[in-house]
Amino acid sequence: MNAWNNIKAITKRELGGYFTSPIAYVFLIIFLLLTGFFTFTIGNFFERGEASLVSFFTWHPWLYLFLVPAVGMRLWSEERRLGTMELLLTMPLTTWQAIVGKFLASWLFLALALALTFPVWITVNMLGSPDNGIIAAGYVGSLFLAGSYLAISCMTSALTRNQVISFILSVVICLFFILAGYTPVTDLLTRFASPVVVEVVASFSVMTHFEGFQRGVIDLRDFLFFASVIGFALFTTGVIIRSQRAG
Repeated sequence: MNAWNNIKAITKRELGGYFTSPIAYVFLIIFLLLTGFFTFTIGNFFERGEASLVSFFTWHPWLYLFLVPAVGMRLWSEERRLGTMELLLTMPLTTWQAIVGKFLASWLFLALALALTFPVWITVNMLGSPDNGIIAAGYVGSLFLAGSYLAISCMTSALTRNQVISFILSVVICLFFILAGYTPVTDLLTRFASPVVVEVVASFSVMTHFEGFQRGVIDLRDFLFFASVIGFALFTTGVIIRSQRAG
């Protein structure tokens, strides 16, 4: 019970920290504007003539590629830069509680940004009769996709006190997780590797697992993939922080 209280305290502290500066509001505005641009302009929402949010969810892996690391790059880098990491970790809480609390705060912030896209859902329901079950699955998948990118950003943030370096590292790692299953890449791999190798590489791609949610198929394997990425990245974050404390 005490552990959960500690996590809640850190989550509340971090979440409140987002809204004490205009950066959070700027991020939300940019996120909503880009979401609208990719959905209605690049995604040809109206030209498709179908009652679905395919043009909305298709761009999320690429949209999150830069926006999520921008949120996560400060998680630990800022603590190290200000010299407050030692103070935080000397409080009566464990390292993993601090990590989970910070992660949950940022994930809730991203969930809020995603929830604010509800006008897109209202629009598609006004124009037609979409399958809202598929749309709900897409939102769930999008949230887990954002969580995976965020956990990776949390890990890279723990590596350095420089937020720019943290941002670049997380973008590169997240880009790998996109390209591993990107059609042009898998087509290229089929020329040099066996189908088994191509399938293994593609299984590490967020695209492969996110597509199921977009189709409204909630597969346990896709959940396990995103949960594994989040768990591994947060575990690695803990290892990095403990090694720095020991050093």
